[in-house]
Amino acid sequence: MKILVCITQVPDTTTRISFTGNAFNAAGVQFIINPYDEIALTRALELKETLGGSVTAITVGKPDTEANLRKALAIGADDAIRVNADATDAYFVAAQIADVAKKNGYELVLAGKESIDYNGSEVGSMIAAMLDVPFVGMASRLVVEGEKVTLDREIEGGKEILESTLPLVASAQKGMAEPRIPNMRGIMSARTKPLQVLEPAAADALTAVISYEMPPAKAACKMVPADNPALLIELLHNEAKVI
Repeated sequence: MKILVCITQVPDTTTRISFTGNAFNAAGVQFIINPYDEIALTRALELKETLGGSVTAITVGKPDTEANLRKALAIGADDAIRVNADATDAYFVAAQIADVAKKNGYELVLAGKESIDYNGSEVGSMIAAMLDVPFVGMASRLVVEGEKVTLDREIEGGKEILESTLPLVASAQKGMAEPRIPNMRGIMSARTKPLQVLEPAAADALTAVISYEMPPAKAACKMVPADNPALLIELLHNEAKVI
C-alpha cells in the first residue's frame, strides 16, 4: 500500500512569538513537525509494517523545511517530497499535495487534524475534494483490512465508527498512534534516503494575511474580599459585564 503523509512545520510551543510589520518573525524560532502530523506518520508506519508498502512524507515549503522532512525520514518514512513554494494558503497547499497524490497513485493520504499554529483543519478535506475520494476528519483510530478502512471518531457523549474503502484521505488526532522518537540508526539512514524537490503546480492562493496582531495584555487581577460577595457581583455585572 502506498501512503502519503502530509507534514508541516510549526513553531515549537515554547517559542516566543513576535511579528515584524505584517509578517511573522521567524528569527530565532525553533520549528518542529506539527504534532498531529507526527501521529499520522506513526500510524502510516505501523500500517506499512503490518501490511507492507511504502510511506512518503510530503511538505510544501522552502529549503528551511527540509530539516523536519529529514526528521520524518529518520522516524521511518521511506522517502520525502518537498514542493518548492511558500505554504501561505490552505487551498494552495492542498492543490500541491493533491497533484502529487494523483500523479503517483497513493491509496491512503494522512494528515494531522490541524496545524497547531493556524488551527485551520482545512487541508485534508480540500485534498479529498480535489482527488474526489472520501474524507474522514479527526480520526482517533484507523484500521485497514484489504480495501476496507474502519475509523473511529470521538464525538460528544460517545464514539462514532465509520467504514470506507480505499483510496481515502483521513486526518489524525490523539489516540491514533503514539509518536516515535528517531533512533540513531534512523537518523543515520535518513541522510541517504531520497528527498525529491518539485516545482509547484499551477494553483491560485485564495487567501492572504493582511496583518498580525498580538492579543491585548491581560488586565491586572482585582482581589475581592471573601466576605464581600456583593462587591463581586457588582464588578461582574458593571465592570466585567459577564452577568
